[in-house]
Amino acid sequence: MEFLRWPAMNAALNVASAFLLILGYVFIRQNAMKAHVLCMVGAFLMSSIFLVSYLFYHYYHGSTGFAGQGWSRVVYFTLLISHSVLALAIVPMVLLTMWWGIKGQFEKHVRIARITFPIWLYVSVTGVLVYAMLYHMT
Repeated sequence: MEFLRWPAMNAALNVASAFLLILGYVFIRQNAMKAHVLCMVGAFLMSSIFLVSYLFYHYYHGSTGFAGQGWSRVVYFTLLISHSVLALAIVPMVLLTMWWGIKGQFEKHVRIARITFPIWLYVSVTGVLVYAMLYHMT
């Protein structure tokens, strides 16, 4: 099985998720509810596909060590640690945020979405940065 392209595909899924998150935010600010929902469901699907793909890849391929030295090593591991910790936290947050939206509990949905959105966006963007540093900056 060809694993060399999987990290790039996973990064692309993170880019798509980040794009849809930003677009969904723009739509909700414009009161375009249907477009907002479509974007957020799309972001959820992209992130879900990413998670399955990421776990599958690392199960079969293992981890790839960072070869950079000096300041890039500090930046990489700072991003990686913050990304990893927040990636674990974001899963239940996204599910709860979506649950409140689906149930029509919009006050609760908005309250948690204000926390979920920036963390989810951070995880998506830092996932791409970690990929770029790991595979293209060493």
